[in-house]
Amino acid sequence: MPQESTTAIRAVPHATPEERAARGREARRRTPRSSHAVYEPAKRRPDPLAILEAQSALRVQELIPIRYSRMSESPFRFYRGAAAVMASDLAGSPDSGIRAQLCGDAHMLNFRLLASPERQLLFDINDFDETLPGPWEWDVKRLAASLVIAGRANGFDDKERATIVRSTVRSYRETMIRFAGMGNLDVWYARIDEARLRALASERLHKRGQKALARTLAKARSRDNLQAFEKLSETVGGTVRIAAEPPLLVPIRDLLPDVARAALEREFRSLLERYGKSLATDRRTLLEDFRLADVARKVVGVGSVGTRCWIFLLLGRDGQDPLFLQAKEAGASVLAAHVGASKYRNQGERVVAGQRMMQAASDMFLGWERVEGIDGKRRDFYVRQLRDWKGIVVAEELLPSGMEGFGELCGATLARAHARSGDRIAIAAYLGRGDAFDRALVEFAEAYADQNERDHRALVDAVRAGRLPAEEPAGTS
Repeated sequence: MPQESTTAIRAVPHATPEERAARGREARRRTPRSSHAVYEPAKRRPDPLAILEAQSALRVQELIPIRYSRMSESPFRFYRGAAAVMASDLAGSPDSGIRAQLCGDAHMLNFRLLASPERQLLFDINDFDETLPGPWEWDVKRLAASLVIAGRANGFDDKERATIVRSTVRSYRETMIRFAGMGNLDVWYARIDEARLRALASERLHKRGQKALARTLAKARSRDNLQAFEKLSETVGGTVRIAAEPPLLVPIRDLLPDVARAALEREFRSLLERYGKSLATDRRTLLEDFRLADVARKVVGVGSVGTRCWIFLLLGRDGQDPLFLQAKEAGASVLAAHVGASKYRNQGERVVAGQRMMQAASDMFLGWERVEGIDGKRRDFYVRQLRDWKGIVVAEELLPSGMEGFGELCGATLARAHARSGDRIAIAAYLGRGDAFDRALVEFAEAYADQNERDHRALVDAVRAGRLPAEEPAGTS
């Protein structure tokens, strides 16, 4: 009789929890936690503006002035667009040698409310354009620095900012320690849902804060396909189409002459068909029940301005059954030059794989494809719903206690995301139960906020001197 196979699911070594913890403690001896406090610019630090210009050279040139205008507005807005600059700075920083799947741009506004396919509101990481495996510390440092930069903008004093960062990093550390003691499936099933948010609010917030959370949850539910349909579409001559708002939203009919437009429309129809193959069978079937009604180019975000982003209006059973999808260009991660290239040949697949790895539940239409653009060049894209129950904190409205609570939520969420792909036991052992790492990141975040302010000033000066173009369309931000 044939022998039963005893081959493991994956041919990878499986260390014991004790061996994994020992790895973390050894990393602590090699790279003391206190060493993370230090930030000093490299002697031959690359010009941050040159880094931004290199990115801009690959983007839609007519949109670049909007990018520089938005980044010029404040140090925080500069920081949101300067993930590539910080990646270059972190490349020479201490790390434990333990890797995890990174967000790559884990600033505070990339944590928000999202909808799960099961129609539950979750709090999770949102943006994965730069995702790659790398040192887990990099995400934590980017989050910590963003809180200091936002805190300075709100007028918080040194003590208040230090408390916010310590609480955030402590939350990351204690959550990772908790996950280290949990089974693999329990880690994978963990999530912060609406019930958990309300419970945390009842513990930490007064009635005013709890009411504000309730309003935020209700507002997030209103931001769906129907709301986008009402805001972004119009009916002309009985035909539903995307309404123009140039240069931020430009329908394809206004971008190209008839012949070129028809060719690109065929490419987009083919894109949707091919992209559907990256979805699960049931979701592909659902997608096929919609028809493409219109396409437009959209300007998104701060750091993403100038990347090619298209929105598709699809209609289902009738003209009042909309689905908006967004196809966003995916280039190489800003981390790639420092941690190694992605194993995925398609950068859109890199984004999707990282997002599925780190999020508790991802958009049901999340997928990828490669498409030929207006200029004849083939580029990678990832696709998701444009708007699906999204809610974002307004950093400028937060008091110190509110930002502290929000930071704790972000820290716990980031720990869960890292625990899914990294060695949670080794990371927990490295961090330990003391607050050495927490205190170190307070110093790092303040030092990097100083660097960010210098870089922002350099951008403002370059704009004023005419080296870089900056122009924001009237009435937008």
